[in-house]
Amino acid sequence: MASAMIFTSESVTPGHPDKLCDQISDAAIDAFLRADTGARAVVECAIATGIVFLAARFASEAPVDLPSIARKVIADAGYVDNGFDARSCSILTSFVELRGPMRDPPALLHDDAAIEAAVAQDQANVFGYACRDTTELMPLPISLAHRLARSLDDARRNGAPGLSPDGKTQVSIEYRGDRPARIHTISLTTAVTPDADAQGLDDGLRSLVLASLREDALAPDAATKIHINLGATTESGGPARHAGLTGRKNGIDTYGEIARQSGAALSGKDPSRIDRIGAYAARHAAKNVVAAGLADRCEVHIAYAIGRARPLSLSVETYGTGRVDDGEIAARLERVLDLRPLAIADRFALRTRPVAAPDTGFYRPLAVYGHFGRADLELPWERLDLVEVLRG
Repeated sequence: MASAMIFTSESVTPGHPDKLCDQISDAAIDAFLRADTGARAVVECAIATGIVFLAARFASEAPVDLPSIARKVIADAGYVDNGFDARSCSILTSFVELRGPMRDPPALLHDDAAIEAAVAQDQANVFGYACRDTTELMPLPISLAHRLARSLDDARRNGAPGLSPDGKTQVSIEYRGDRPARIHTISLTTAVTPDADAQGLDDGLRSLVLASLREDALAPDAATKIHINLGATTESGGPARHAGLTGRKNGIDTYGEIARQSGAALSGKDPSRIDRIGAYAARHAAKNVVAAGLADRCEVHIAYAIGRARPLSLSVETYGTGRVDDGEIAARLERVLDLRPLAIADRFALRTRPVAAPDTGFYRPLAVYGHFGRADLELPWERLDLVEVLRG
């Protein structure tokens, strides 16, 4: 990171078409695992005007009604009108049911042979990141962008006039000496209903921005630029205007593009997929390194190969902020963490958590507002349970 720069991160509301697809895909993973904790599934979704396409490859001992799940997610996001209607949109499906060996064995940490036999099914470079910008040890631009997106959708759900479900937020932070110094620019872009009062909406959204960030340690100042629908106002948002696809918002899902991320989607994959759970393990490692005071910024990179359970490598980059050599930090992480796929899934209880969350699901809430730094969710990879052991 440059010592002086402006960095921008974006977030979107649940009604954005890409996020609709992520939510549908993760709601499907929740449903498969609630019905059968040994299930394997990869579920991808594409959405456009009046059409939802679901593609699923799965191995499960219990049936799951994926079209009904998709309609519920779309309705929950607010699409129950003529622009795009959860009740009447067409749903096309392509399902492949896999048998036998594709199901996951029970996770038994004392059975090293079973853990070693559960190899990675794909090659993957996964990354975890943490920094001291926020109390959640997340970069400030993405943290504030998520907060504004949540406030924007809450306002719509609470009856604010003129707002449709599809919205986007952007926050630009000015950094000095590698630390956030001020909020440079805030942008909100939202589709509006046909009867929206443009001036009233503009005033209301400016008030929303200020109210959302007023109590933050870094609040907007007199020079902060606030843009509301700076481009042409859109009267039809969501799938009626632009298509969506699972896994197309990786920067929003991770660190707002201020740190590296895998090119693979996180949503729509069961806990056997190392590109998903490996990213969770890497975040857990990086967050504990920073919380332990070993560095102010930390990226953990873990490389996996097809057919191997153990990672090819684990490396650490602290960008010159480390109080311990990067190689030594990596060695400490390797000593305390079992990073084989089945061990990660078992340590975080990733197969049973959907059973304990029958109403909200465990994976579906991750599909909006990011998979990391979520103070509103009790996520196992956000725990600071390695701090003391890493201090050595």
